[in-house]
Amino acid sequence: MPLPLEHPPISDEVTLSRYPFLPQSGPWIQSLAQKEGIDLDTLIDGDFMEETRRRGRLRLVESISNQGGVDAVAMRDIHTPEGRVLESFSFTYSRLVACACENEVILSRWAQAEAERSEVLLAVDEGAIEDVAKTYLSKVNFTVSPRGKKVWQIGLSDFIELVPGITGARWRLPNQDINDGWISLRDEDSYSSQAKLARILRERVKSEIFEDAKKKTANLNEDLVLRLAEATTIITGLMNQRSSEVMELTGAIVEDWPPCMKKAVAELEQGVNVNHFGRLFLASMARVIGLPVEACVGFFHNAPDFSQETTSYQVSHVYDREYTPAGCGKLKLNARCAVLPGENSLCDQPWLDHPLKYLKSQQRRRSRETQVVEDSSDTRDDS
Repeated sequence: MPLPLEHPPISDEVTLSRYPFLPQSGPWIQSLAQKEGIDLDTLIDGDFMEETRRRGRLRLVESISNQGGVDAVAMRDIHTPEGRVLESFSFTYSRLVACACENEVILSRWAQAEAERSEVLLAVDEGAIEDVAKTYLSKVNFTVSPRGKKVWQIGLSDFIELVPGITGARWRLPNQDINDGWISLRDEDSYSSQAKLARILRERVKSEIFEDAKKKTANLNEDLVLRLAEATTIITGLMNQRSSEVMELTGAIVEDWPPCMKKAVAELEQGVNVNHFGRLFLASMARVIGLPVEACVGFFHNAPDFSQETTSYQVSHVYDREYTPAGCGKLKLNARCAVLPGENSLCDQPWLDHPLKYLKSQQRRRSRETQVVEDSSDTRDDS
C-alpha cells in the first residue's frame, strides 16, 4: 500500500524536532539550518555543533549497544530553541554517519532504534499521533468509547501490510474487530489503543527511515566519507565487537555451526524479522548443542518484536519440550536454507540432510586436525 500522496501540515516545531524523520520535518530543518547558519561543514566540524555531534553519535551507539531503541528520555528540552536544534540536527548527523559507514546492517540497526524511539513517544503523544498516522497510513480514524477514550481504527489493507512484522496472537487477522474495511484497535488492560497504533506505525517508520538512508548512501561522495572516517570507525568497530560477543557462546564452537543456524543468528542481529519456523529452528538448535536458555534468548534481543518475558517463556517451552531441529528439506521449504547448490561443499554432499549432520561432521574434522597436531608435537618431543 503506497503512502498517502498528501501529508497533513504540521507547524508545531516541537513535533517536527521530536520526529525529525517525518517528511514534513525536512523543509523545516532546512529553514532552521538557514536561520542558524548551519551548513554541512558546520555540522561536521563546527565547534558550536560539538554537542549535537555527540548526541548524534550517542544515537548510533545506543542503536548498536542497547535494547529498546534510542533513549527517548535522554533528549534535551525541545520546548527551547536550543533543544530543537540539538534533537533535529543530531538525527541528521547520526544519519550522515550511518550512511557513511556503508553498511546495511548498521543502517538497519539505526533505523530500528529510531523507529522504536518513535513508538515510545507516540504511545503517549496524544497531540501528534493523528498527524503522524495520517502521514504513514492510507486510512486512519478513531471513534470515542463510552468511557470517552479514543479507539483508533486503521484500514484493513494497512493492517495486512504492516502487521506481519509483529508477532503475538493479538495481531493475527482472525482476532481482529473488522467492520466495513476498518480494523478497530481496542484497548486492553495493559495495551491501549494508542499504544497499538504506535506499534503499527513503528513498522512503517523503520522502513521509511531505512529506505531513505539507503538512497542517501548511494549519493555520498568519497570526500564526505573520508571526513567522517573517525566517527564511522568508532561505530563499525562497536558493531564488529557486538557481533563477536553474540557469536562467542558456549556449546559447539561457532565455526562448526551449520550455515542455516548462522543465517538465523545474523538476521536477528541485524533486526530482521525472522519467521516463526526460523525462530523455532534456532531455539531447538541452541537446545541440542547445549546453549543455556539465557544465551538463546540473547539471539532474539534485536528482533523487531522482542519482549524479554515472552521470548524467555517461548524459548523455555522449546527446551522443556525438547524440540528437535528441522531437517534440510523443511528448512528449504520454509525459506530457511542459507546456501545454494555449489556454495558449500559440505552441504552439497548427498548424505547431508540435516543441520546436525553438518555440525557433527565439522566436529569430527576438527577432532582429527587436533589429533594430527598433537601427534606431530609428540613426535618432536620424542626426538
